[in-house]
Amino acid sequence: MSPGRAIVLLWIAWALSWLAASWWTAATEKRAGMRREIAYRAVLVAGGVLFAVPAHRYEGVLRLWHVGFAAAWACAAFALVGFAFCWWARLHLGRLWSGQITKKAEHRVVDTGPYGVVRHPIYTGILLAVLATMIAKGTILGIAGAVLLTVGLWMKARLEEDWLRSELGAEAYDSYRRRVPMLVPFGPKA
Repeated sequence: MSPGRAIVLLWIAWALSWLAASWWTAATEKRAGMRREIAYRAVLVAGGVLFAVPAHRYEGVLRLWHVGFAAAWACAAFALVGFAFCWWARLHLGRLWSGQITKKAEHRVVDTGPYGVVRHPIYTGILLAVLATMIAKGTILGIAGAVLLTVGLWMKARLEEDWLRSELGAEAYDSYRRRVPMLVPFGPKA
């Protein structure tokens, strides 16, 4: 198997497993609503479309670099680590998880496990997989897609934090924000 095929299969396996696990969630008490979520969703869709353009055997002005065989396998390994980090966070969060910005029954600030490393470990894991895939692709469309996906996840994280702060209490959430970085381990806290 080629490293490019391995990366594609990792993305498919992660997406299908994530979809299958979407039923495992507590009852929703309150939603932020589509009106508040439309901006980040539009950016994520645009980024996903650009990011999904295949780069295999493409040669042309949109190709900026090629990675060697070992580097491509390293990218596949980093994508796997990113997806594993996502799954650790998803399992640790348990039934409080949601694909939308919501308040679940018995919602609370979770600050242990991967949530003690970064406030949004699922997004961090996805971004690691995106970065690894972008490097393996080496195309302008891969870079543009990765940038838009990064911006979209950052927008969602900011909206989610404002939402959780208002729903779970400013004091509890602000204390968490002061202790734990947002997306990058050991990065800025605010």
